Amino acid sequence: MGTTIGVQPYLEYGFGFDRLGGAKITYLDTGVVIKVVDSSAVNYKVQLSKNHVAYLSKKNFKKDSTIKAAAYYLTASLLAVGDEKYDYLSIALDEKLPYRSIQQINPSKLVIDIYGASSNTNWITQRSSAKEIKNVYYEQTEDDVYRVTIELNNEQHWGYSIYYVGKKLTIRVKRQPQELDLSKVKIALDAGHGGTNNGAAGVSTNISEKKYTLLIAKELQRELLEENARVFMTRETDISLGMQERMEMLKAEDPDFLISIHLNSSVKDSVNGVSTYYKHIGFRPLTQHILNRMLELELAEFGNVGNFNFALNAPTEYPNCLVEVAFLSNREDEKKILDPAFHKQVAKKIVAGIKDWLKACKRNND
Repeated sequence: MGTTIGVQPYLEYGFGFDRLGGAKITYLDTGVVIKVVDSSAVNYKVQLSKNHVAYLSKKNFKKDSTIKAAAYYLTASLLAVGDEKYDYLSIALDEKLPYRSIQQINPSKLVIDIYGASSNTNWITQRSSAKEIKNVYYEQTEDDVYRVTIELNNEQHWGYSIYYVGKKLTIRVKRQPQELDLSKVKIALDAGHGGTNNGAAGVSTNISEKKYTLLIAKELQRELLEENARVFMTRETDISLGMQERMEMLKAEDPDFLISIHLNSSVKDSVNGVSTYYKHIGFRPLTQHILNRMLELELAEFGNVGNFNFALNAPTEYPNCLVEVAFLSNREDEKKILDPAFHKQVAKKIVAGIKDWLKACKRNND
């Protein structure tokens, strides 16, 4: 027995991995009680409940001999309240237990599974100060898996975070901005790679991805500033910046949404085109609107890709979109990437896609 420690501990489904790592179940708060049942070279196998296991990096676990596994852990009351910007659902528990969350759409919901918990919940209090949380209810889906469902008022998911306050699991739900206008929102821009991380290289010219993602991101910054948007850049120069650093930086900045700019590459030089990526289904609409506008540049369509295992698609705190503008490994795409006029066109189309998305959010409220 022990607890989660370190920066951004997370659970994985199994031993599978690709160039971006293993498939993640969820990020966890620190101090969550964990039961280790087996070990591999870098991960511990952990028992979440009778029928569920996961894998946790050894660097994110600390053994604690004072913790004894209980025969069962009970839930208590649930309370939904709000402040000026967020709604909060608190779930009282006997212990800091592991959990996972998923987004659902049509209608929009958050579903949180708490592993090892058995219901002793006899009341759920919802106060009028909660503006985004519409309904809260729970199911005991297994003897030791307690599922809480949060129905949302808006069709668009605007983000949430999960953490413990004492032994109360807290879900902080972000409200939709009151004014869905570029001049009223805060946008984070991420220029991929940088510093010692060159990224992909051009097939003909050997140009580095890190240089051109920054050039395009700066054009996008200029376009957004002309719209009086508030813009935060993860980097504005050629510096080394790790994914954890970016994620911590973005968490502190708390943007309304994030756009990350990258350039694609393939072992086949015939592969070309533009693509957008998301991980969580509730954030897909932003990526669809941006892709639709990017296709007006007469780029080939590589596609809209979901459940993508990119670090900056993983946060649940805000909608996010990875834009792979074009392929450096394709000669025709590479020519476009080299052209400063193309950078301006890309920036204008991304801004147009963001506007389309914000308008769609307004229509969904009518």
